[in-house]
Amino acid sequence: MEDWEIAAAAQRFALLGDPTRLRILHTVVERGEISVGAIAADARTSRFNASAHLGRLALGGLVERRREGSTVYYRVADASVPRLCEIMCASLRTRRAAASV
Repeated sequence: MEDWEIAAAAQRFALLGDPTRLRILHTVVERGEISVGAIAADARTSRFNASAHLGRLALGGLVERRREGSTVYYRVADASVPRLCEIMCASLRTRRAAASV
């Protein structure tokens, strides 16, 4: 890997290192384009907190936003995000199953 790739990967993983951001990202992955209010409800956080985290995810290129009147909708911006989530969850389930044997 080149230095810029390592730095970019570290930034992306740092974005994914927060449980609230992961709940928010999971909601967007599962539900598709969705409003901030619905994201906040699903992620069990306030609209203000969801908006702040969504802003960071958008700056990191993981989600993108669209405004319709006073409502802001978010959707996955990077097609690799759902697959990355699937890989991580499958790995965690495998480890959990192996630990319980």
